[in-house]
Amino acid sequence: MRLTTKGRYAVTAMLDLAIHRGRGPIALADIAQRQGISLSYLEQLFSRLRKQSLVSSVRGPGGGYNLARNASEIAVAEVISAVDENVDTTRCAGAHNCQDKNPCLTHDLWQELSSRIYDHLSRISLQDLVERKGVQEVARRQDGQGAKVRVDSFGSSGLSAGA
Repeated sequence: MRLTTKGRYAVTAMLDLAIHRGRGPIALADIAQRQGISLSYLEQLFSRLRKQSLVSSVRGPGGGYNLARNASEIAVAEVISAVDENVDTTRCAGAHNCQDKNPCLTHDLWQELSSRIYDHLSRISLQDLVERKGVQEVARRQDGQGAKVRVDSFGSSGLSAGA
């Protein structure tokens, strides 16, 4: 499978934004610190995410990034595609030239797997991930303040102080 750190980091950073939304723009430096991702790498990723209208930016003091749409409207597959990643398990990157310029014996198997993975990731929104208990536990630990992840019935969430 050819999902590199670029796609993984983009999903992680977007999930961080989804968890902390409602607090105003989130600085990339804060995401970098919480997630252990290089700030310069995040800047490159967010340039692509902004071009694909997944995030919006606010310049100046107190600036940063916000999700451009509700977390429930952004699929994981869309984030991966926005940073020029693809989920491809074929040896030929889908070109049908795996063996002597023709498909290999198992090409259709790997192509079908790629398709199923993409379909699966297309059905998972950032909000779905925010609502997972394990994600909430990690977010509390990363914030280091005993903050509690808030998930309400309107599909918005954020972190609030207290346990």
